Amino acid sequence: MPLPTAGSSGRDGRTGAARIGHQLTEPLLDPGFYAGDPAPHYARLRSEAPVAWHHDPGFWVVSRHADVAAVSRDTDTYCSRRGIMVFEIGTEYESPPTMMHTDPPEHTRYRALAQSGFRPTFVRSLADGVRRRTKELVDRIEPGVAVDVVSELAVPLPLQVISDLLGVPEDEWPRFFRWSEAVIPGATDWPEEERALLGSEMVAYLLAAAADRRRSPTDDIISELAAARLPVSASGTEDGGPSGEPGDGLSDAELAMFLVQLLVAGNETTRNMMSGGLVGFARHPGSWESLRARAATTAPRVTATAVEEMLRWTTPVVSFLRTATRNTELAGHAIAADDPVLMLYASANRDEAVFGDTADRFDPARDPNPHLAFGFGAHFCIGAVLARLEGQVLLEELLRRFGTVDQAGPVVRTGSPVIAGVRSAPLVFGAA
Repeated sequence: MPLPTAGSSGRDGRTGAARIGHQLTEPLLDPGFYAGDPAPHYARLRSEAPVAWHHDPGFWVVSRHADVAAVSRDTDTYCSRRGIMVFEIGTEYESPPTMMHTDPPEHTRYRALAQSGFRPTFVRSLADGVRRRTKELVDRIEPGVAVDVVSELAVPLPLQVISDLLGVPEDEWPRFFRWSEAVIPGATDWPEEERALLGSEMVAYLLAAAADRRRSPTDDIISELAAARLPVSASGTEDGGPSGEPGDGLSDAELAMFLVQLLVAGNETTRNMMSGGLVGFARHPGSWESLRARAATTAPRVTATAVEEMLRWTTPVVSFLRTATRNTELAGHAIAADDPVLMLYASANRDEAVFGDTADRFDPARDPNPHLAFGFGAHFCIGAVLARLEGQVLLEELLRRFGTVDQAGPVVRTGSPVIAGVRSAPLVFGAA
């Protein structure tokens, strides 16, 4: 029996299980769903409809770890160039808005151009600066006094570090914050016109900085990208790869693609891992004290393990979309060519089949921890080393000063279906 094609009666002839799947996927388009606690609903999806079809606008939802990993690794069958978010379904881009919207081999070429700025040796060389900035922020916190860790720690630290990487003035970080928030769907309730204006300001600023670096290069990522030259294999592509002839520099559209992604992804995900992870400690009595006791003897290993659990627990990127390039099958379900497939990383990272009966528990000692918070396969997050460094240094500096952490008020989350954002998280740190 042939696989059904998009829109065929084979897929739309709904069984009872398929109808249940649609009912379970409906909340995924409701901003209020993400502002609450979606974890129990993800558990139902994994149990009752792990591969479910949502009728309007029409996409599959994949919620189990194994299936999300399978889609992620198979870039030939599931492509990114036709959109990575639900609202992009049916969109055609003249040029890719981010590197995440490309596929190998084009993605491989683009990634090679940006990789040098995130090579492990270079990122580790930033450790002293990251620690200095972290210490300055942590030392402002008073024991026993409630502090919003979002505004006081999680927002400024990644933005200051990204400012260093980009080679732009550190004191501009409040502007970068507004720009970054403006381009994340659901992160704010700002009018669309304001968000578009802020996005345009960001692109203009970054392109002006790139033009300046071409004239006067310095030791930063903008200078590297402004001076980058296309490899021979990048010329003449017709499907979204690097434009121009071998030896040419990146176009303005390509430079903007790189720099916007570095600025936005480089702080949004790390910020929400930090704030959401600290809330995890506050909500699980004894977890901070246990980590502190273990860190007294083996700090780097213990805190690195805890950061992995912060990443799993928060899963800053909730989901991304792929589009099937051909008829295929996933976990026994026929996926038709042109079908969009939404990978729910936030659900995959709570999958009992991988993380056992403690999957829904915050455990800073969890090891191994094969989470998918950085994605999987070709699109594995290019900034993973930097995010881990920032998270580990933050934990070490907080553990140095404080013996306890408790919640001091309600945690307010964003309604974004893309980034698991935390708007405010009042916590109280107790003296060591």
